[in-house]
Amino acid sequence: MKLLKVVTIVAASALLTMGFGAHSAEVDKDQAIKSKLLRIGLKANKIEDTPIQGLKQVITNRGVFYTSEDGSYFIAGRLFDVNSGMTNLTDLALADLRLNGIEKYKESMIVFPAKEEKHVVTVFTDTTCGYCKKMHAEVEEYNKLGITIQYLAFPRGGINSPGFDQIQAVWCSDDQRSAMTTAKSGGYVDAEQCQTKVVEHYNLGQASGVTGTPAIVLENGQLIPGYKPAKTLLSDLQRSL
Repeated sequence: MKLLKVVTIVAASALLTMGFGAHSAEVDKDQAIKSKLLRIGLKANKIEDTPIQGLKQVITNRGVFYTSEDGSYFIAGRLFDVNSGMTNLTDLALADLRLNGIEKYKESMIVFPAKEEKHVVTVFTDTTCGYCKKMHAEVEEYNKLGITIQYLAFPRGGINSPGFDQIQAVWCSDDQRSAMTTAKSGGYVDAEQCQTKVVEHYNLGQASGVTGTPAIVLENGQLIPGYKPAKTLLSDLQRSL
């Protein structure tokens, strides 16, 4: 009996050691990928396996990419699953990233709610963008159709641009909704400097595939680039359910 206990303990210890060793090796591989991507200006936030052996999916500060297990080879593109009817696995990963970000920054958005809400869309917006202004001028039309518009900031010129200062002032205003309307109507918004999430909104946009404004995120995480009239957007929302 004593011999059996000793054997059991030794076997369990060996399994634990093997498991720890495998985990340690995986951590080392992930660290190698992170280090190599940093050399080209990408910060890896999450590294996962893909259905392809030896290929890793990496969620970075600039979107989703793919690398070899040691980070020596890098792929920028879309990954499709042919067996499931050409499912775009890259878009699925980006959709999850967007929805997680929307949940994280929910309290820092500027929201124009529909009284009889049927849908909620999240819009990465910029106060200097012509089509953002057009979309905002029609915000009541979206609301009448039951579409709530919630804004995240995406100063398209970057965080060192005059557009950043303007959109920061909107988020620092006591009445953010009025300030958004003023800015997008060509008016000047004057507000004291404050701490906002504008930079974090911008970083989320870059990570989730936003390249211009407006960029509309549907309830399923799908990204629609550009302006959509209210009725067209409603049709897109209904199809996405």
